[in-house]
Amino acid sequence: MHLTAHTDYALRVMMYVALVTPQTTTIDEIAERYELSRNHLMKIVQRLAAAGLLETLRGRGGGMRLGRPAPEIRVGDIVRTAEGSFQLVECHDAARNRCRISGSCLLRGVLDEAVAAFLQVLDGKTLADMIANQEHLRADLKFSAVTPIAVHVDQSFRTG
Repeated sequence: MHLTAHTDYALRVMMYVALVTPQTTTIDEIAERYELSRNHLMKIVQRLAAAGLLETLRGRGGGMRLGRPAPEIRVGDIVRTAEGSFQLVECHDAARNRCRISGSCLLRGVLDEAVAAFLQVLDGKTLADMIANQEHLRADLKFSAVTPIAVHVDQSFRTG
């Protein structure tokens, strides 16, 4: 399975916003820190905001912040929002399915099961889990001293 760059960037946006919480941040700031296209990030932020994962604020001092606390945002929700569809093969899409064996093929069920397992793992982790090593993330992103946020972290996930 391969996730799109859109999903990769959506995950990075959400991690960055979680790192600066409770302050707000801007698309320009995120684009600069990650060296990504501002225009691409605008589309991603719009989709994340429409899903309620981000809250956007207009006007002077505007920007964005998390739509709900990091421990309440499942990684699976971010991935589903960014990917939109997990139609891995032709037979997953009835409109374009021209496979001659789809009526008897067992592959579709196996792939459905694999996607469900993949999403189950992602649903077991939260955005807070993804920033548990925030000191290192802040250093990599060249943050100035910012107060760490208090989050509940699933210690079984930490790798080092």
